Amino acid sequence: MATSKQAAKRLTVIAESWKRDPFRPNIQLQTFLKSLAQHPKLTDQTVDAVRALRDGDMQKKYELSFKTLHPPSAPMHYDRLVEGVEKSAQGIKRSWWKVFFGIW
Repeated sequence: MATSKQAAKRLTVIAESWKRDPFRPNIQLQTFLKSLAQHPKLTDQTVDAVRALRDGDMQKKYELSFKTLHPPSAPMHYDRLVEGVEKSAQGIKRSWWKVFFGIW
């Protein structure tokens, strides 16, 4: 079992490697994780949980099927959602007429 200082150091490294949220520049998970590293009762389990969250371990362990990601009612829904988030992060907007007519 690592000491609290070692756990704090590991959590700080994980926090620094976390991607910044472009949609909420004033609220970053990195800031919370760095302050959590200073908590006196920080455990190895907490650090391992944060690492698993960053690395997407559960997403790899429980992959979503094609059927789940492409439901018959809206087969392109999740693809469009991901595309919209990526373009929004780059500052690219859909034109007003595409929004009005629901065209992608």
